[in-house]
Amino acid sequence: MGVTALKWQGWLVGLVGLAGLLVFAPLGLYVWASGGDRAAAPPPGPAAQDVRVTGCRVDPASRRVVGVVEVTARRDAGAGGYVVTVEFRDREEPGGRAAQALVKIPGVAPGATESGEALGPVWPPATTPWCGVASTQPIPPPTPLPPIPGG
Repeated sequence: MGVTALKWQGWLVGLVGLAGLLVFAPLGLYVWASGGDRAAAPPPGPAAQDVRVTGCRVDPASRRVVGVVEVTARRDAGAGGYVVTVEFRDREEPGGRAAQALVKIPGVAPGATESGEALGPVWPPATTPWCGVASTQPIPPPTPLPPIPGG
């Protein structure tokens, strides 16, 4: 009886594997045919030349590093804002973990230049900080509220 039980277990494993293949193969083909994971692609945002770090200093009172970011909106873009991720390292070469901070620059008109400051971590006294742009995300302008009827 032990041999037949093993035989049925083998058939059961084979049938479960075949059922899994029948379920997941079409799903895999669909993802492959549609071009993969669309969420992995970065959303369209400002070009790299639109955002730059114009200053990187250590605040003498708090010993925290401060990165000054400047955004120049393209003339063909609508009004909106930007969220810029600023990276703080002790040298320009990438490697290892770097501290990051966000700076929100709202209401940038087309063709205008706005700036903001990102406040980083407390910086060791013996090193000079390096600040750079890690990523940039556009913020669409707020949609106006509809008028209140009868108001």
